[in-house]
Amino acid sequence: MKPERVSRTQSVVDGLLDAIIAGRLVAGETLPAEADLATLLGVSRLTLREGVRLLQAQGVIVPVPGSRHRVAPVDEWTGLEAVVRYSRSGGARRRSSLDLIDMRVMFETGAAELAAPKCTPAHLAQLTTHLEKMRSAHAHGDVPGFVDADLAFHDVIFAAADNRILVASVRPLTAMLEDSRSETSSVRDIREHAIVEHAAVLDAMRTGSADAAREAMVSHMRQTRADLLHYVLGE
Repeated sequence: MKPERVSRTQSVVDGLLDAIIAGRLVAGETLPAEADLATLLGVSRLTLREGVRLLQAQGVIVPVPGSRHRVAPVDEWTGLEAVVRYSRSGGARRRSSLDLIDMRVMFETGAAELAAPKCTPAHLAQLTTHLEKMRSAHAHGDVPGFVDADLAFHDVIFAAADNRILVASVRPLTAMLEDSRSETSSVRDIREHAIVEHAAVLDAMRTGSADAAREAMVSHMRQTRADLLHYVLGE
Protein backbone atom coordinates (compact mmCIF):
# COMPACT_ATOMS: atom_id res chain seq x y z
CA MET A 1 0.00 0.00 0.00
CA LYS A 2 1.42 3.39 -0.96
CA PRO A 3 2.25 5.90 1.85
CA GLU A 4 -0.44 8.33 0.63
CA ARG A 5 -3.03 5.53 0.69
CA VAL A 6 -1.88 4.53 4.20
CA SER A 7 -2.29 8.12 5.37
CA ARG A 8 -5.79 8.39 3.91
CA THR A 9 -6.76 5.01 5.31
CA GLN A 10 -5.56 6.08 8.76
CA SER A 11 -7.62 9.26 8.41
CA VAL A 12 -10.67 7.03 7.92
CA VAL A 13 -9.79 5.04 11.04
CA ASP A 14 -9.25 8.23 13.05
CA GLY A 15 -12.40 9.87 11.71
CA LEU A 16 -14.63 6.91 12.46
CA LEU A 17 -13.12 6.40 15.92
CA ASP A 18 -13.61 10.09 16.72
CA ALA A 19 -17.24 9.88 15.59
CA ILE A 20 -17.86 6.78 17.71
CA ILE A 21 -16.17 8.22 20.78
CA ALA A 22 -18.09 11.49 20.40
CA GLY A 23 -21.36 9.59 20.10
CA ARG A 24 -22.09 10.62 16.53
CA LEU A 25 -21.96 6.93 15.63
CA VAL A 26 -23.63 4.82 18.29
CA ALA A 27 -22.82 1.28 19.39
CA GLY A 28 -25.34 -1.21 18.08
CA GLU A 29 -26.45 1.00 15.22
CA THR A 30 -25.53 0.46 11.59
CA LEU A 31 -23.02 2.64 9.81
CA PRO A 32 -24.31 5.21 7.33
CA ALA A 33 -24.32 4.21 3.69
CA GLU A 34 -20.84 3.70 2.24
CA ALA A 35 -21.19 6.53 -0.26
CA ASP A 36 -22.33 8.95 2.45
CA LEU A 37 -19.45 8.00 4.74
CA ALA A 38 -16.89 8.34 1.97
CA THR A 39 -18.19 11.81 1.15
CA LEU A 40 -18.25 12.82 4.80
CA LEU A 41 -14.64 11.73 5.32
CA GLY A 42 -13.45 13.06 1.97
CA VAL A 43 -12.06 9.77 0.69
CA SER A 44 -12.80 7.28 -2.04
CA ARG A 45 -15.04 4.32 -1.35
CA LEU A 46 -12.02 2.03 -1.77
CA THR A 47 -10.09 3.92 0.93
CA LEU A 48 -13.16 3.89 3.16
CA ARG A 49 -13.40 0.11 2.84
CA GLU A 50 -9.75 -0.28 3.81
CA GLY A 51 -10.26 1.85 6.91
CA VAL A 52 -13.39 -0.07 7.84
CA ARG A 53 -11.49 -3.36 7.45
CA LEU A 54 -8.85 -2.11 9.89
CA LEU A 55 -11.54 -1.27 12.43
CA GLN A 56 -13.15 -4.67 11.87
CA ALA A 57 -9.80 -6.24 12.77
CA GLN A 58 -9.90 -4.30 16.05
CA GLY A 59 -13.45 -5.36 16.83
CA VAL A 60 -14.76 -1.79 16.54
CA ILE A 61 -16.97 -2.47 13.53
CA VAL A 62 -18.86 -5.74 13.09
CA PRO A 63 -19.66 -6.97 9.57
CA VAL A 64 -23.29 -7.90 9.00
CA PRO A 65 -23.88 -10.13 5.95
CA GLY A 66 -26.46 -8.68 3.59
CA SER A 67 -26.68 -5.40 5.50
CA ARG A 68 -24.63 -2.39 6.55
CA HIS A 69 -21.98 -2.96 9.20
CA ARG A 70 -22.70 -1.99 12.80
CA VAL A 71 -20.66 -0.34 15.54
CA ALA A 72 -19.64 -2.67 18.37
CA PRO A 73 -19.86 -1.69 22.07
CA VAL A 74 -16.53 -0.54 23.50
CA ASP A 75 -16.35 -3.57 25.79
CA GLU A 76 -16.14 -5.77 22.68
CA TRP A 77 -13.23 -3.89 21.11
CA THR A 78 -10.09 -6.00 20.85
CA GLY A 79 -7.58 -3.62 19.25
CA LEU A 80 -5.25 -1.87 21.68
CA GLU A 81 -4.96 1.21 19.44
CA ALA A 82 -8.73 1.73 19.47
CA VAL A 83 -9.09 1.00 23.18
CA VAL A 84 -6.29 3.42 24.08
CA ARG A 85 -7.83 6.12 21.90
CA TYR A 86 -11.17 5.65 23.65
CA SER A 87 -9.52 5.57 27.05
CA ARG A 88 -7.89 8.95 26.43
CA SER A 89 -11.29 10.57 25.85
CA GLY A 90 -12.79 12.63 28.64
CA GLY A 91 -15.80 10.42 29.31
CA ALA A 92 -13.63 7.44 30.18
CA ARG A 93 -11.10 9.33 32.29
CA ARG A 94 -11.57 7.76 35.72
CA ARG A 95 -11.91 4.17 34.57
CA SER A 96 -9.09 4.44 32.05
CA SER A 97 -6.77 5.98 34.66
CA LEU A 98 -7.35 3.10 37.06
CA ASP A 99 -7.24 0.51 34.27
CA LEU A 100 -3.88 1.92 33.23
CA ILE A 101 -2.51 1.61 36.76
CA ASP A 102 -3.67 -2.01 36.92
CA MET A 103 -1.99 -2.69 33.57
CA ARG A 104 1.21 -1.00 34.75
CA VAL A 105 1.26 -3.17 37.88
CA MET A 106 1.31 -6.27 35.70
CA PHE A 107 3.79 -5.01 33.12
CA GLU A 108 6.13 -2.97 35.28
CA THR A 109 6.51 -5.30 38.22
CA GLY A 110 7.18 -8.18 35.86
CA ALA A 111 9.66 -6.08 33.90
CA ALA A 112 11.53 -5.12 37.06
CA GLU A 113 11.69 -8.76 38.15
CA LEU A 114 13.10 -9.78 34.76
CA ALA A 115 15.47 -6.83 34.52
CA ALA A 116 17.22 -6.91 37.90
CA PRO A 117 19.35 -10.03 37.31
CA LYS A 118 20.23 -8.80 33.80
CA CYS A 119 20.88 -5.16 34.70
CA THR A 120 24.33 -4.11 33.46
CA PRO A 121 26.50 -1.25 34.76
CA ALA A 122 25.39 0.71 31.68
CA HIS A 123 21.73 0.21 32.59
CA LEU A 124 22.39 1.29 36.17
CA ALA A 125 24.23 4.39 34.95
CA GLN A 126 21.27 5.30 32.74
CA LEU A 127 18.81 4.80 35.59
CA THR A 128 20.95 7.00 37.83
CA THR A 129 21.11 9.72 35.17
CA HIS A 130 17.34 9.71 34.65
CA LEU A 131 16.69 9.84 38.39
CA GLU A 132 18.99 12.86 38.71
CA LYS A 133 17.16 14.52 35.82
CA MET A 134 13.88 13.91 37.66
CA ARG A 135 15.29 15.57 40.77
CA SER A 136 16.60 18.53 38.80
CA ALA A 137 13.35 18.97 36.85
CA HIS A 138 11.35 18.77 40.08
CA ALA A 139 13.51 21.44 41.72
CA HIS A 140 12.94 23.78 38.77
CA GLY A 141 9.24 23.01 38.37
CA ASP A 142 9.89 21.57 34.92
CA VAL A 143 6.98 19.15 34.54
CA PRO A 144 7.68 18.12 30.90
CA GLY A 145 11.32 17.46 31.79
CA PHE A 146 10.25 15.45 34.82
CA VAL A 147 7.85 13.36 32.72
CA ASP A 148 10.49 12.72 30.05
CA ALA A 149 12.99 11.52 32.66
CA ASP A 150 10.35 9.41 34.41
CA LEU A 151 9.36 7.65 31.18
CA ALA A 152 13.01 7.19 30.21
CA PHE A 153 13.73 5.58 33.61
CA HIS A 154 11.07 2.96 33.01
CA ASP A 155 12.18 2.46 29.40
CA VAL A 156 15.60 1.41 30.68
CA ILE A 157 14.00 -1.23 32.88
CA PHE A 158 12.00 -2.59 29.95
CA ALA A 159 15.17 -2.63 27.85
CA ALA A 160 17.09 -4.44 30.58
CA ALA A 161 14.32 -7.05 30.83
CA ASP A 162 15.35 -8.01 27.30
CA ASN A 163 11.96 -9.32 26.23
CA ARG A 164 10.86 -8.12 22.79
CA ILE A 165 7.25 -9.20 23.24
CA LEU A 166 7.02 -7.24 26.49
CA VAL A 167 8.43 -4.11 24.84
CA ALA A 168 6.09 -4.45 21.86
CA SER A 169 3.10 -4.88 24.19
CA VAL A 170 3.91 -1.71 26.13
CA ARG A 171 4.70 0.51 23.14
CA PRO A 172 1.06 1.27 22.17
CA LEU A 173 0.47 2.60 25.68
CA THR A 174 3.21 5.22 25.38
CA ALA A 175 0.94 8.13 24.42
CA MET A 176 -1.53 7.30 27.16
CA LEU A 177 1.27 6.97 29.72
CA GLU A 178 2.68 10.35 28.71
CA ASP A 179 -0.72 12.02 29.16
CA SER A 180 -1.23 10.34 32.52
CA ARG A 181 2.25 11.24 33.77
CA SER A 182 1.83 14.86 32.68
CA GLU A 183 -1.38 15.15 34.67
CA THR A 184 -0.08 13.57 37.85
CA SER A 185 3.41 15.10 37.70
CA SER A 186 1.98 18.61 37.71
CA VAL A 187 1.34 18.05 41.44
CA ARG A 188 4.42 18.80 43.53
CA ASP A 189 3.70 16.18 46.22
CA ILE A 190 3.28 13.49 43.59
CA ARG A 191 6.67 14.35 42.06
CA GLU A 192 8.28 14.10 45.50
CA HIS A 193 6.71 10.71 46.11
CA ALA A 194 7.80 9.53 42.67
CA ILE A 195 11.41 10.48 43.31
CA VAL A 196 11.47 8.49 46.55
CA GLU A 197 9.90 5.46 44.86
CA HIS A 198 12.21 5.61 41.83
CA ALA A 199 15.24 5.83 44.12
CA ALA A 200 14.04 2.69 45.91
CA VAL A 201 13.60 0.90 42.58
CA LEU A 202 17.12 1.88 41.56
CA ASP A 203 18.52 0.60 44.86
CA ALA A 204 16.73 -2.70 44.31
CA MET A 205 18.03 -2.95 40.74
CA ARG A 206 21.58 -2.50 42.05
CA THR A 207 21.19 -5.63 44.20
CA GLY A 208 20.41 -7.76 41.16
CA SER A 209 17.61 -9.39 43.14
CA ALA A 210 14.49 -10.15 41.13
CA ASP A 211 12.38 -10.29 44.30
CA ALA A 212 13.70 -6.98 45.64
CA ALA A 213 13.13 -5.25 42.30
CA ARG A 214 9.60 -6.59 42.05
CA GLU A 215 8.73 -5.47 45.58
CA ALA A 216 10.17 -2.01 44.97
CA MET A 217 8.12 -1.64 41.80
CA VAL A 218 4.99 -2.89 43.59
CA SER A 219 5.53 -0.15 46.17
CA HIS A 220 5.96 2.42 43.40
CA MET A 221 2.74 1.34 41.68
CA ARG A 222 0.86 1.33 44.99
CA GLN A 223 2.00 4.89 45.70
CA THR A 224 1.12 5.95 42.16
CA ARG A 225 -2.42 4.61 42.54
CA ALA A 226 -2.88 6.28 45.93
CA ASP A 227 -1.65 9.62 44.56
CA LEU A 228 -3.93 9.36 41.54
CA LEU A 229 -6.97 8.70 43.69
CA HIS A 230 -6.17 11.43 46.23
CA TYR A 231 -4.66 14.28 44.25
CA VAL A 232 -6.16 13.84 40.77
CA LEU A 233 -9.49 12.06 41.15
CA GLY A 234 -10.22 13.56 44.57
CA GLU A 235 -11.24 10.33 46.26
